[in-house]
Amino acid sequence: MPPRSKITRDMVVEAAFALARRQGVEQVNARAVAQELGCSTQPVMYHFATIQELKQTVHEKADAYHTQYLLTVHPPQGNLLLGIGLNYIRFAIREPHLFRLLFQSGMARQTSLLEMIEAPELTPVLSAMAKAMALSLSQAKEVFLTIALFAHGYASILANNHLAYDEALITAHLERAYRGARLAAAEDHHEKPI
Repeated sequence: MPPRSKITRDMVVEAAFALARRQGVEQVNARAVAQELGCSTQPVMYHFATIQELKQTVHEKADAYHTQYLLTVHPPQGNLLLGIGLNYIRFAIREPHLFRLLFQSGMARQTSLLEMIEAPELTPVLSAMAKAMALSLSQAKEVFLTIALFAHGYASILANNHLAYDEALITAHLERAYRGARLAAAEDHHEKPI
């Protein structure tokens, strides 16, 4: 009889991530993950004391996947921030279960928008934006916050409803919001206290 393959922690996380991606994090439980792996529930619970701990690990994996997705901006996007904004909305359409896990499950570790923008996971996005826009990091954060809120509104509506995705219209709206946010950041930077 051949030896049984060892179920590793990474295998459990990958199976739970695949399940969350296909069906939603609500479907992640020991039995479903074990079925995904073709094993008993024992290896799942061996690596994770609770299902909540496994779900939090899946959330972290989804967050890293989302960051990579945002930063994969393909030409002809001439503006990195607009490309990131469109990718954010595309992610919500293509990965609705992961979008809900990340932004509508209550599992985020940050408790405010200011904490979110200071999160280490966001640093690569903000640094790339600041460089591309020739802005300071604090200015880039202001522009990002405006575009993020705008894009999140679009993404939430599209991820939770069966609305048509009109990229030209959304791009025009994002460009307008970007120009306004960039102007506001530049004005705030040049204003001097009285």
